[in-house]
Amino acid sequence: MIIRKLFKFENAHIVRKCTSNRCKNSIHGHSYKVEVLFESNFLDNAQMVYDFGLMKGKIKDIIDSFDHATTFWKEDDMEYINAIKKFSQRWIALPVNPSAEQYSRVIFLMVEKILQQTKMKNGEEGIKVYSIIVHETDTGYAQCFRKDAYNENMGEIDLKEIEFSEQIKKEWQDPLMWDKLLGGEVFENPKVI
Repeated sequence: MIIRKLFKFENAHIVRKCTSNRCKNSIHGHSYKVEVLFESNFLDNAQMVYDFGLMKGKIKDIIDSFDHATTFWKEDDMEYINAIKKFSQRWIALPVNPSAEQYSRVIFLMVEKILQQTKMKNGEEGIKVYSIIVHETDTGYAQCFRKDAYNENMGEIDLKEIEFSEQIKKEWQDPLMWDKLLGGEVFENPKVI
């Protein structure tokens, strides 16, 4: 069975090297919609795949990191990167170009890592990320499946190369969440929310 949770954020970026002059040469923003799809062959004690309320913790925090932030490619011009860091409290540095395709891959890997390191408390079993859909506009989206997230032909994504600004980390429920996630710490779902 597949379940879906929708998240939204506003984000600015430049997509270097793309065909469109507007996109590759100017900071611009989008109202993103992110669909997180989980799959499982099991139901929990409440006969649900995964309680949607549980997605309001670390998963929401990590996706909300992109809200009202500027995302840039670490290989962009250093003058541009330094200007973003100087004039914006909320920024994210990625090891890949911040296209909708790469956002879907990055979010897939981040959500999967959170899920893998979460100790379940209500009989949840066999839950996996089925896909991530990132709507950049009302008419265009990118959908990432497991094979895409790990496809080296699309550029390798090492989560350790993703950097969040201090302001973003301060706004998480746990400001050390990213360090704990990268360090392999086990997260425990609450028994009751």
